[in-house]
Amino acid sequence: MNAGQTIFSQLMAFVPTYAFNRCVRRYRGDYRVRTFSCRDQCLAMAFAQLTYRESLRDIETCLRSMSHRLYHAGFRATVARSTLADANELRDWRIYADLAAVLIARARELYINDSFAVDLDQTVYAFDSTTIDLCLTLFPWAQFRRRKSAVKLHTLLDLRGNIPCFIHVSSGRMADVTSLDLLPIEAAAFYVMDRGYTDFGRLYRFTQGLAFFIIRAKRNLDFSRRTYRHVDKTTGLRSDQTIILRGPKTSVLYPDPLRRISYYAVDINKRFVFLTNNFSLDALTIAQLFKCRWQVELFFKWIKQHLRIKAFYGTSANAVKTQVWIAVCVYVLVAIVKKELNIDRAMGEILQILSISLFEKMPISQAFSHATPKMEDSLIHNQLPLFDF
Repeated sequence: MNAGQTIFSQLMAFVPTYAFNRCVRRYRGDYRVRTFSCRDQCLAMAFAQLTYRESLRDIETCLRSMSHRLYHAGFRATVARSTLADANELRDWRIYADLAAVLIARARELYINDSFAVDLDQTVYAFDSTTIDLCLTLFPWAQFRRRKSAVKLHTLLDLRGNIPCFIHVSSGRMADVTSLDLLPIEAAAFYVMDRGYTDFGRLYRFTQGLAFFIIRAKRNLDFSRRTYRHVDKTTGLRSDQTIILRGPKTSVLYPDPLRRISYYAVDINKRFVFLTNNFSLDALTIAQLFKCRWQVELFFKWIKQHLRIKAFYGTSANAVKTQVWIAVCVYVLVAIVKKELNIDRAMGEILQILSISLFEKMPISQAFSHATPKMEDSLIHNQLPLFDF
C-alpha cells in the first residue's frame, strides 16, 4: 500500500465501498443529509472503538486535534459531538448491522479452512448470550429488574476463527431460550448450547432443519432408555445411550429418539450429561465439541475488555444498537486484516498497536512487524564521538 496513507485509511479500505453505500441507500441513511454522512459517522465511531474513547466530547477533541489529517483519513466533514449524537440517535442501526453481515461473510471465507480443537468438516457454532448492565434512569426502555436496566447480546459464534455470525440485541428481560426462534438454522451444522436453552419444541426445529445440536441436559429429565453403547471409561466417558422422552409434554414436543452421553471431567472433578440428535459421531467427540463452547464465553470477555460496549455514547435504543454493531464491524474488520496480511499477532495486540498509530503514515503491515527498525548509516556517521582515543 501507499506509504503516504495513514494506517486508519488503509484499515478502512478493507470495508467495501459499494456494499457500504448499498446499505446506506437501503435505509435512506443519507436522506437530506448535507454534510455529516453515514460514512463520516462510521469513521468517527470506528475511531472511538479503536482508540478507546470515553465520550462524545472525547471523540470530538481527539479528532479536531488531528484536523490536518482527517481528509486523508476519509473524513469529509468536521466531527462535532452534537452532530454525532444526533446521527447515532436518528440514523437506522440496521445500516451497520447489514455492513457487519457483509464483513462477516468475508471473514468466514478467510477462516473456513482454519482448524480448532476438534477435527471436523462440518461447521460448528456456539450459541450463548451476555448481559450488559445499564442505568435505569438513562435507559428506561431496557428495564431488566425493578431498579436496573440491561441489554443482552445473543450471539452465535463460528468456532473457526471465532467470528460472530448472528447477534441479536435485546433488553435484559428477554429470556435466552426465546432467542432460538430467531436463530438461522444451517443444515448439517452443529449448534452447541448450555442447558439454559433446553426447550424441546424449539430444539426439534434443528432436527427438522437437518442440523445437529449438543446441549447440556437438566437433572430432572424424564426419559426411558432404548439402547446403550459400550464406552472406554479411561477417556472420561461414563455412558452412551439412546433414549426417548416420556414426559407428557416433552414426548409430544420432541417425539424422536435422542442420544444421552455422560462424561466425567477429571481436571475439574465434574460430571456432565449431554443430549444430542447426532448418532454418527463417537461419544468422546461430542464431549470435546461441548468443551469448545467455552470459546463464546472467552469472546464475550474479550470484546468487553477491548471494545467500547459496556459504556455507551447515547441513551436511545437506536444509539446503543448502532454502537454495538459498529463495534462488531471493527472486530470483524481486524480479523479480516489479520488474515489478509498474515499478521502473526493476537487480536488484542493488533488493537493496542492501532490505538496509538492510526494516523501514522506507513504501510499497515509495517506497523505490526516484529522487526526492530535499524538506524540509517548516515545518522551514525554524522554523530560526533564522545571520547577521543
